Amino acid sequence: MKKSFVSLTLLFIVGVLFAINYTKPVITFASVNANQNADNYSAKSMILIDYNSGQVLYEKNAKDKIPVASIVKLMTICLTCEEIQNNKLSLDDVVIASANASSMGGSQVFIEEGGEYTIGDLLKSTIVSSANDASVLLAETIAGSEENFVVLMNKKAKELGLNNTNYVNCTGLPTSNQFSCAEDTAKLLKKVSEYDTYHKYSTIWIDTLKHPKGREIELVNTNKLIRYFEGCDGGKTGSTNEAGYCLSATAKRGNMRLIAVVLGAENGKARFAETSKLLNYGFSNFENKLVVDSKVNLKEQVAIKSGKTDAINVKPLSDVYILTNKHSNDYDVEIEVKVEENIKAPVNIGSVVGKIYVIKNGEVIATTDVVSVDEVAKNNFFDSISNALKNWAIK
Repeated sequence: MKKSFVSLTLLFIVGVLFAINYTKPVITFASVNANQNADNYSAKSMILIDYNSGQVLYEKNAKDKIPVASIVKLMTICLTCEEIQNNKLSLDDVVIASANASSMGGSQVFIEEGGEYTIGDLLKSTIVSSANDASVLLAETIAGSEENFVVLMNKKAKELGLNNTNYVNCTGLPTSNQFSCAEDTAKLLKKVSEYDTYHKYSTIWIDTLKHPKGREIELVNTNKLIRYFEGCDGGKTGSTNEAGYCLSATAKRGNMRLIAVVLGAENGKARFAETSKLLNYGFSNFENKLVVDSKVNLKEQVAIKSGKTDAINVKPLSDVYILTNKHSNDYDVEIEVKVEENIKAPVNIGSVVGKIYVIKNGEVIATTDVVSVDEVAKNNFFDSISNALKNWAIK
């Protein structure tokens, strides 16, 4: 049934006094005033995006399909965190290591065949140390086999709009027809960064893993920016002969989070330096301004029919931020609030009763729902009689 809406608040201009946050923005990748010089970078491909709006602040060959080495593990991490969020897995769940997982070469934590490991330790080993053996054991636990897990990886890639990505394994070890791009990697890291479980481990610099037989090994984060770049709290490294040196990283300062991806750098030092340079460029030139504050009720109440009260207080579901250039005053936006007509009780706290549109230059750049702050029960028979008598007496 088509819903009718009525304008609750007319369009108005928001300047310095207000600003935006937008919980789950669509990544549009529309370039914003990027004046970086591509000649200053050695990497084959890179991108810098604002987390909240998804806007591109800088890019170079961002859609090129190339190998990304262990950055593939971001999808393994993503699916594992999703399973945990959906209560299909727990960090405390114990699994037995297969011969296949324990035989993985390359970067590894030397999992013991037949040994018992918690999901938490396997996820930590994958995030911090980029362990191939831990990644494969997670894949086998979730899907029964790495092959089945790869099907889930590619399915998730389609859901996230990773149009230039194809997975063949869950580790990033060299294989034919496995590729991604800087743009897709930024989208994926954005998704992974939404999980609290990920950040539980992504900020670890040094830790240990204790094996069932008592052996302990040291885990050192392969992403050095965790320690050396202010605000960096996540990311993923990767390097092979075919992929070169790769890094995806996210950092937050104040209310701004940025995601930078550098693929195919000449060496390890270059990938960290160029990623740091991208992030510094973003923080130096851009900021997010709050234009819709979810902590503040809207001034107007919304009428309710057939309820024990006639109106409810409402507020935005989420904050909305807009990306602005620090060197420009061009950040005026219009806010339009529309609520449903003929809202009938019962109404619960958090019930969606409308929508807020943030408009810039005639284009909607962000939205958030309008939700009820109050709970209203439906009138019963006696309430209806009482109200009718009151209305009759007034007349």
